[in-house]
Amino acid sequence: MTYSPVFLSESESAALVDDDLALAAAREAFLATADGSTFPVVIGHSSLPHTRFTLKSGSAGDLVGVKIGSFWPDNTALPRHSSTIVLLDPATGRLRAVVEAAAANAYRTAAADALAVATLARPDARTLTVIGTGHQALHEVRAVSRVRPIDRVLVVGRRADAAQAFAARVTAVTGLPAAPADARTGVSAADVLVTATTAREPLFDATWVRPGTHISAMGADGPGKQELPAEIHGSAKLFCDLPDQSRAIGEFQHASAVVPVALGAVLTGASEGRTSPEDTTVFDSSGFALQDLTLAAALLRRAALAGDTE
Repeated sequence: MTYSPVFLSESESAALVDDDLALAAAREAFLATADGSTFPVVIGHSSLPHTRFTLKSGSAGDLVGVKIGSFWPDNTALPRHSSTIVLLDPATGRLRAVVEAAAANAYRTAAADALAVATLARPDARTLTVIGTGHQALHEVRAVSRVRPIDRVLVVGRRADAAQAFAARVTAVTGLPAAPADARTGVSAADVLVTATTAREPLFDATWVRPGTHISAMGADGPGKQELPAEIHGSAKLFCDLPDQSRAIGEFQHASAVVPVALGAVLTGASEGRTSPEDTTVFDSSGFALQDLTLAAALLRRAALAGDTE
């Protein structure tokens, strides 16, 4: 038997991805957590210890593979972040496809947080506060504003000039009015709060969060990372992508007694989500391989329909 693995380059996958594809793939991945398998995350580096790569692997149905996410901070001519998804043939273990997906990965990450908003946030949520002014934060704003009737965005950043510039970009891209805010003002006003940082300590005080707020936190994906105050664990309903992983490398590593609910269980009806407009809900997104496998498969299907692959 002859095998002809498929390759999608970064430029090809970036041209194929959009918010609808990413959200559908995210939903498929979270539903697949009920029957699929994920395996322990491997974190490594090159001979330069300040570099980092992460391997996340899993399987669900006819999808088997691994995602390699890398961060090379010294890159200047190339992006510092990259993402490569490797799919294997489930029957033989042979290489099925390689998909470069750095740009698509940003859509995938935002789609998970937006799926949590669609599942857990109040239907009338209108004020979105985002903490963070980097590349990922804009994807988060765009994705969340597609699933809730957001009519204003508040931006919290470490630097006033960065927050002002990012707010202007949000308006230019989404058409939504956006303005910078200090952390207390932004958190207190939020119906939906998204954190998109590399923080290693809490970004705000738990007492600033109003009852009824939904929080999607995506920055904690390794040992020592933290965006949320641990005090919020006792007053909020807690959700995540994978409970064991979240407690190992995600936000809930900072509260060993916490047992968050898997978002997939809410989607299937096995667990309840929000039950009252006054509930504060928290979703921790540390990322898992099934998201990457379903994303790669969706990109390959779209490429095939477009005639880019055989």
